[in-house]
Amino acid sequence: MLEALFSVEKNCPICQETFQVTRVRSRLVMMKQDSDFCSYYKDINPYYYKIWMCPHCGYAAQDNYFEEIQPAAAERIQGFFADRNIKIDLSGTRSREQGIVSHQLAIVCAELASVPASRLAGLHMRLGWLYREAKAVEQEQATLLKAVDYYEHALDNESMPVGPMTELTITYLIGDLLRRTGQSERALLYLNKVVSSPKARQEKRIADLARDAWQEVRAQRREKEENA
Repeated sequence: MLEALFSVEKNCPICQETFQVTRVRSRLVMMKQDSDFCSYYKDINPYYYKIWMCPHCGYAAQDNYFEEIQPAAAERIQGFFADRNIKIDLSGTRSREQGIVSHQLAIVCAELASVPASRLAGLHMRLGWLYREAKAVEQEQATLLKAVDYYEHALDNESMPVGPMTELTITYLIGDLLRRTGQSERALLYLNKVVSSPKARQEKRIADLARDAWQEVRAQRREKEENA
């Protein structure tokens, strides 16, 4: 496992202190992937290390956004941590619990920084995946529903695509997350949008995933009706 990890030195944009960040080498072997794109890798879970956290001031953010902080947001974050003694060193090998804590703190910082809803959605969704790994069902479902709220806001207010995710991909994700959290009626609305979209031909994998999820929801509904 240690061969997959390496350390680099980073400078915190909030307190200007330097610290060690543990990164994951890209040559990981993916074993499988869930319908909401949660991936499982051999030997190591890279989601544990997606958040960089300064051990000096407590600032935490996703690795590729860590240094993207506006002065006003940095001031809010610095003020938030000023009266809190959050000095956690997450260098080296992380446990699942440390991965969860790092995501929770990154969500707090992202909210203080007023980042786009799509970014907050991604943080919540990945936190939900960590709860899934821990078999913490209630926490997973509550967190995934928060991801749904933010993705819905992103669809309404952000320009598409968002990074690598197209409008159709986000629409599918909302539907699948709703399916996973037992919101079958709302799930069908979003999954139907994907299946019936003119863009479905250009995004065949997403359309196929949406059809599979749609059929699963319909099958679950029929089973409930038969057992009622």
